[in-house]
Parts: sequence; C-alpha cells; structure tokens
Amino acid sequence: MFIDETRVRIKAGDGGNGAVAFLRLKYMPWGGPAGGDGGKGGDIVFEATNSVDTLLPLYRKRLIKSLNGASGQAKNCSGKSAKEVVVRVPPGTIIRNVKTDEMMCDMTQPGQRFVAAKGGKGGRGNQHFATSTHQTPRHAEEGEEGEEFDLHLELKLIADVGLIGLPNAGKSTLLSVISAARPKIADYPFTTKEPNLGIVDIGDYRQVVVADLPGLIEGAHNGIGLGDEFLRHVERTSFLVHVLDTAPPDGSDPVANFKLIENELKQYSADLYSRPRLIVANKMDVTGAEENLARMRKKLKPEILAISAATQEGIKEFVHRLLSEVTQLKLISAAKTVA
Repeated sequence: MFIDETRVRIKAGDGGNGAVAFLRLKYMPWGGPAGGDGGKGGDIVFEATNSVDTLLPLYRKRLIKSLNGASGQAKNCSGKSAKEVVVRVPPGTIIRNVKTDEMMCDMTQPGQRFVAAKGGKGGRGNQHFATSTHQTPRHAEEGEEGEEFDLHLELKLIADVGLIGLPNAGKSTLLSVISAARPKIADYPFTTKEPNLGIVDIGDYRQVVVADLPGLIEGAHNGIGLGDEFLRHVERTSFLVHVLDTAPPDGSDPVANFKLIENELKQYSADLYSRPRLIVANKMDVTGAEENLARMRKKLKPEILAISAATQEGIKEFVHRLLSEVTQLKLISAAKTVA
C-alpha cells in the first residue's frame, strides 16, 4: 500500500527530576548535599533512508513518543538519559508543523537526519544549590518537558524525469523496458495506481531516475481520477516526458489528447508547466501510427521522438536523449548554485 501523505503527533521525553539527598558516610555524618541530576529525555529524530519507500508505517502509528530521562539519585549519581527514537522515512519527505504550517525540514538525501523534537533537560540535584550561607539546600529542579508537535508529512518522489500522459499511453511498459522496475501492466486504463520509480543505467556509472505516474485525465487538477493525488511527485523532477498513444484504440485524436494533458499541468502548477519536456510518440508498431505521427509533427512540434516500447524501436535513442537532457539541466543547476 503506497501512502504519500499522513499526519503524526510526536512527543519527546521529559527530563528526569533532580534529587534531594545528603551524603551519609561513617566518618561524614553531615557530608553535605549529594542529590544527582536528572537524565535528559529522548529526542525524536527523523532519518531519510532508501530502505523505506512509503509513509505507511507512520500512517498506522499516529503517536510517536520517546522515553523520559531517569531521576537523579543519591551520592551525586545522575539519572540515565533516554535514547533517541529514530523515525525512518523515504528521501523526499517534507515535514511540516501543523499548527504553523512551517516547513521544518525537507529530507532529500539518504542518511539525512533531523531532530524534530528535543527531549527535555534533566533537572539539577540539590548539590548545585549549596552556598556558603545555605549549605543544606532541600530543593532540586524538576526536569524540563520534551517538545511536542503535530506534524504533517508529505512525500514527493525524487526523480530526474517524470513520465506523464493519459491512462494506457504505455508509460509503465516504457519504464519496464528502460529500467529494472516491474510496474503492473495491462490493456486497460488505470493499471498504475501509485507512482513507480525506475533507475535507468546508461553505463560508466551514469544513471537517470525515472518516475512513472498514474495516468492523468481531464479534470485531474481538480481531483478527478488519480492524477491530482500524484502530480506532486513530478514537482521535484527537472525534466518531463509526455508519452502519447499514437494510435489510441478508442479512436481519439492524439493531438487533442496532448493538449488535454498540457492543460491539466498548466492548471495544476505554472511552474510545473514551464519545465522542459520531450514529446514521445509511443506504439509506433500499431496500424495508423505513421499517419498520426505526421499530423502530430505538423500541428504540435516537429521534434517528436517516435518509439515503440513493445518492440523497443527507438528506445536506445530515447535513453541517450534522457541522459543528455538531465546532464545538461544538472550542469545549469550547479552553475546557478555556484553563482
């Protein structure tokens, strides 16, 4: 079950209380204050890891608490601090404070850690309050309360390329051909009900991460169909591939289908609509595809890459084109960062 959005309450541990105690030894019956400090409460730490690909565990566990620190003991013994609680989330998880709607952290890199709630400090024992004029203090500090928040977690997949298009355009088949991903494939719409990630290995340690999204339909930006739930996953991609069924079995016009999806992107996000993209005419092995391709190039753009995911026609050219586009965009991004 793929869960990409949930809400969770976190509560860090409270600090332990300081102790009130006095040293009692055989030759030191009045040895003075000896109350130990309380231990620190446990933190709540989020960690991004590739071993998790959904927020499902947090969807099922709505409250996360860490232990309190132990109270101080006699003979100046400090209480034990509680261990941190580590919450593992997929890379691409955005953590927001529900009350303020502030983004607390964007977990983009595997291994990245974020202390979302700090445990309370332990209280000081009465040993700290002795003075020259008050040598037998009988009070100590209570431990501080740990931080507590309601968090909204949202997962946005991290990919270089996003595959978009109508249901049954052949996006899943294309992903399965160019990568080791094995999404569900069938000859009916909406076989893809959750995003799929595939890593395209070009060789020489060069890779491109491609995300296949559930098919969009008219009105997706208003929540119709599945597209509205998953369009967020292409917001991180730097390059889009619009996959078109060149010879739709329902007899629809590929040109009209292209404009429909482009309009949905524009309505959802102007920023997303402005991303560079490649138009791919898929299913060129189907009867009537050549005639439709000629009309598409005339009415849309002359630069439309023709492929057939089923027969792997044009796949090699498509993969190298992806590598070229992604490499160029990364160089531009790096240059802007340096500047």
